[in-house]
Amino acid sequence: MLALYASNPQQSRGRLFKEDDSTYRTCFQRDRDRIIHSSSFRRLKHKTQVFLENEGDYFRTRLTHTIEVAQVARTIANALGLEVDLAEGISLAHDLGHPPFGHTGEEALDILMMPYGGFDHNSQSVLIVTSLERHYAQWDGLNLSWEVLEGMAKHNGPMIRDISGVITEYSSGHNLELQTFSSGEAQVAAISDDIAYNHHDVLDGIRAGLLSVDDIRTLPILASCFNEVDKLYPGIDNLRQRHEALRSFFNFLVSDVIIESKKLLGELSAQSVIDIRNATKPVIQFSPKVRDDLDIIRAFLFKEMYRSPPLLQMRKMATQITNELFTFFVRDQLHLPKKWQADLQNSSSKTNVARVVSNYIAGMTDRFAISEHRRLCKFLE
Repeated sequence: MLALYASNPQQSRGRLFKEDDSTYRTCFQRDRDRIIHSSSFRRLKHKTQVFLENEGDYFRTRLTHTIEVAQVARTIANALGLEVDLAEGISLAHDLGHPPFGHTGEEALDILMMPYGGFDHNSQSVLIVTSLERHYAQWDGLNLSWEVLEGMAKHNGPMIRDISGVITEYSSGHNLELQTFSSGEAQVAAISDDIAYNHHDVLDGIRAGLLSVDDIRTLPILASCFNEVDKLYPGIDNLRQRHEALRSFFNFLVSDVIIESKKLLGELSAQSVIDIRNATKPVIQFSPKVRDDLDIIRAFLFKEMYRSPPLLQMRKMATQITNELFTFFVRDQLHLPKKWQADLQNSSSKTNVARVVSNYIAGMTDRFAISEHRRLCKFLE
């Protein structure tokens, strides 16, 4: 049963290109399936979350992170009476635009693209599903429902500033109402992203030897999780202790969002999804105390993990590869695959060349970027 404030698939604002309804699936289920079957989604399995995807079989990749986000989103959306398939679809699409090497690759591309509007993985995700996926006979992109596109565009809240202009340009022909908040389902997808990475980055950091359990168990929330496990299971081995404590941490964050969001939705007395979009603040949130505690955890992870010597060395390598590939392809477009060269036929301006090269590199997996860099090194002098 959907709540009054949920996004009803039967009342969807539709697609840019009209299609007949599916016999067996709602529009949001169809969107989810198109995202899963896209080539961009498949490539996420070889893209960095925190650690390079070839550094170990147990670390999260961008794909496993995405699946975890979708799982959290389904749980929260269901508990709040929201449209589960829409929340899942937005979650599955939210990182499609991430380039190789995670945020390091994104930062490098953003600097390289600064003279041409910059680079942002969120905008790139929208570009992929509206243009760069080219498999259908009648249109470019996946022709997703308005509600999924709105959720992707406003992943971080109302669109205050569009660095690359991609989302603004698309919205000019399919108005995504960028100045309002997104649906409850989209807000669930965004906060599920926070829950997933706060949980699994701690676990991956411990597994990589960059974080110790002794340090982790002094942090807010996590301290009580470890203490509770020690009381319930005295003498448990370290691996099981860690797993139980982080499992408790994960459940605590999900529960906190559900409890706080129910309170906020009650205060708003939302009678439709429009009420959520026109609210003065997000309705899907952590409680204030948990927000403060998570800020402390994030600061700890940034210092001890994201800026640790091994990851700084990886960042240096990833930045060099991204910079040199970009410079090479801008200088010699004939080394681009034929389908990417075709995008330059109508315009060979510096801006268009840079955008095509950026789109090509952003679609690479870690391993392909590394192998292409190695293959082309002889031409880089």
